Amino acid sequence: MTTRSGSAKYEGLGKDGKGHVSTQSGVLSNNPYGFNTRFENEPGTNPEELIAAAHASCFTMALSFALAGKGYEAGTLETSATVTLDKDGDGFKITKSALTLNAKVDGISKEEFEAIAADAKANCPVSKVLNAEITLEHNLAA
Repeated sequence: MTTRSGSAKYEGLGKDGKGHVSTQSGVLSNNPYGFNTRFENEPGTNPEELIAAAHASCFTMALSFALAGKGYEAGTLETSATVTLDKDGDGFKITKSALTLNAKVDGISKEEFEAIAADAKANCPVSKVLNAEITLEHNLAA
């Protein structure tokens, strides 16, 4: 079993509070986050962009391995994810993760690529953990 960890510290409460987020690997180390980075586009990070990065990277790796498993050896995959945070009563809810994929895979048909990509979208571990609508747009270059 593989485990990874992250941590967050928030000093002060509500809009006036300031947070810092870190990851086990140290890639993020006391990076600032708070109301202003989440809702006002101030410098720093926020949970939604971290989820978007996690989803894009997980899906792309899952697709890469699925294509290799089908015998494809050359290609490039580039994915972005856009996570939507909507008002939900008095709070908020992540309602969507929209994946956009640009790909070039030597020798694959559009139909086979679409099937493999759809399976990777449904079965990457981050897709499985998200309880939100997950969409996928892709462009396969010739």
